[in-house]
Amino acid sequence: MGDTTVTKIQSATSPQGPQGQKYLAVGKSLSMRLWDKEAPTDNKPPHKHDYEVVGYVISGRAELHLEGQMVTLEPGDSWTVPAGAEHTYRILEPFTAVEATSPPAEFHGREKA
Repeated sequence: MGDTTVTKIQSATSPQGPQGQKYLAVGKSLSMRLWDKEAPTDNKPPHKHDYEVVGYVISGRAELHLEGQMVTLEPGDSWTVPAGAEHTYRILEPFTAVEATSPPAEFHGREKA
């Protein structure tokens, strides 16, 4: 018999990360997080991750700066950040988006080292 465990996460009570992200469901090979009404900011410092990110914009606008490219993210847009790619975001107006990472970026509400 296969794995029959079901995990339900309510965003209202989910753990929050150091950058304001809410940790949602975490599986063995991927995880989700919610950025809810992120306030406008100038560019955050560029950074890299050892995981791939895909995201979907629910509301607001942001710029994704990725390896010398820039794309504007608006409601209904989705994006990908490959593992190891240097990138940063500039939030232009209150921004709500869901991201999935593979492998998981976090484990039990804590960022991987």
